[in-house]
Amino acid sequence: MSPPHKPLSALLSQILVAYTVELDCEFERRMLQTPSRCARLSLVIWLNLLQFLADGPVPVRTLTSRALTTEAGAAAALGCLERWGVVTLQPGKRAGFGSGRGIRADWPVRLTASGETAVGIWHDLIPEIDARWSKRFGDDATRLRRSLEAIEHQIDLELPQGLPVAILKLPEFGPRKSAAEDGLPLAVLLSRVLLAFALDFERESQTPISLCANAIRVLSDEPIPETEIPRRTGCSEETAGIGWQHKPYIVVERDPARGRGKFVRLSEAGIKAQHEYLSRTRDIEEKWKKRFAAATKEIRESLTTLLKRGELSDGLKPPPGTTRAGAQTPALGRVDIGPAARQRRQDLVNQTKAFVRDPAGTLPHYPLWDMNRGFGP
Repeated sequence: MSPPHKPLSALLSQILVAYTVELDCEFERRMLQTPSRCARLSLVIWLNLLQFLADGPVPVRTLTSRALTTEAGAAAALGCLERWGVVTLQPGKRAGFGSGRGIRADWPVRLTASGETAVGIWHDLIPEIDARWSKRFGDDATRLRRSLEAIEHQIDLELPQGLPVAILKLPEFGPRKSAAEDGLPLAVLLSRVLLAFALDFERESQTPISLCANAIRVLSDEPIPETEIPRRTGCSEETAGIGWQHKPYIVVERDPARGRGKFVRLSEAGIKAQHEYLSRTRDIEEKWKKRFAAATKEIRESLTTLLKRGELSDGLKPPPGTTRAGAQTPALGRVDIGPAARQRRQDLVNQTKAFVRDPAGTLPHYPLWDMNRGFGP
């Protein structure tokens, strides 16, 4: 029996997450050698926010504009970064410290010493990981970059460098103003092409692609324990948990015969959304074949090849001393190790082992960036 058709968005997502995990682990290893408490930050927060502070403080309003995000989105992320000691917003204590509440658009945002350390490491590490991938995958990496660039150069929207931190509907973006660039980091190319596909999907769907590609994809009309969803989707326990955003797609029930805990299954609306997800992603890829010509076929072939290569698992193996390798490290901004940090360490270890064992079968079909993981997968 041939394996089920995997949407192009899922292939892009899996390679983006694999790249992110590899880079995040190396970032953590290097940060742990410094006095900083920010070792658990993830690549996406650099791409979407912190890189725009590298040259000095800027007002929240300016940061929002450069990052192509909303003020509410920037404020939510800045609240986390402030609590973790990565940025400062105002001298002294303020109302709502460590959250997005009360942040004003005219306030300057400054990197702390820890933030400056992180920025310095990312600046050098991203081209280093790109070079690793080029050496590791050879012609396959060259083909992937070539096809990504061919599509990214033709995208007619002004897109951010990183995939937005969004669980629900994606934001809207205006017409492209910047000229196409050669030599963009691989993570930027993957993020922009994936985002362009996701935006095409959400123009035709009332259900966000992040829900369709994860929980809705792995469920059926037969109930399963809610605790199974993170394992089946490859997402973190926090982002994969069933919440209000899954209504009306999911039915939650208790089954005394199966023991304690919640059991979930798809509702009629969920089954419909699942079918439409598969149908719409196929339709979009067919449209892309006309729009982007041979690049669409080449990108599918190169992504599929990378997912089959054993070297992808090699890159997912975490360095010793990092959280994904099993080391017990404090949560972001903390010096002590609490129960939550211990549980998240075990969750990361289990997720990483699954990724290494079977990348194609376990990596998420759409990234869900987890605030509790420094906005990592």
